[in-house]
Amino acid sequence: MRKLKEQFVNSWCELKHVNCIAITAMLIAVGVILGYFSVQVTDFLRIGFSGLANELAAFLFGPVVGGLMGGVGDILKYIMKPTGAFFFGWTLNAILGPMIYGIMLYHRPINLKRIFVAKILVAVIVNLLLGTLWLSIMYGKAFFLLLPARAVKQLVSVPVDALLLYVVLQMLSKAKVFALVHSR
Repeated sequence: MRKLKEQFVNSWCELKHVNCIAITAMLIAVGVILGYFSVQVTDFLRIGFSGLANELAAFLFGPVVGGLMGGVGDILKYIMKPTGAFFFGWTLNAILGPMIYGIMLYHRPINLKRIFVAKILVAVIVNLLLGTLWLSIMYGKAFFLLLPARAVKQLVSVPVDALLLYVVLQMLSKAKVFALVHSR
């Protein structure tokens, strides 16, 4: 528990650094742009890539910065390209997902197993449970009616997304990008 508190404190302290704010702002912009490339399969199923920017911010700057970025990015995406009525549940998901990634990945070695566990946690807690609950509330559909299709989507996307994040983190690490980010 002490390490978790320390992670949140360290992540909060990242906000004091100009490069953290600048890089986070750029990642928000990247996330918004990547959000335009999402594919709406059905009312209940969308495939997108904007989460990669949130995951990078959480890896670099921790759960506090990741959560703030997720929330701000979600609201900006909604302002720029609204898709339906605004619902705070989705913003909450946009905050919680990067916070989980930050808890699992911040100041930790790049490891496919750790990334996979983080992806599973986000898939189950944020996407399956909370996301399905929000859809159930918004559309008046039964929770357990929506769950199977969303579970199948998560089963397919988790390994692909985990591998994609692993490859991106490895490439950026080999290019010494992370050393440049944290040089103060």
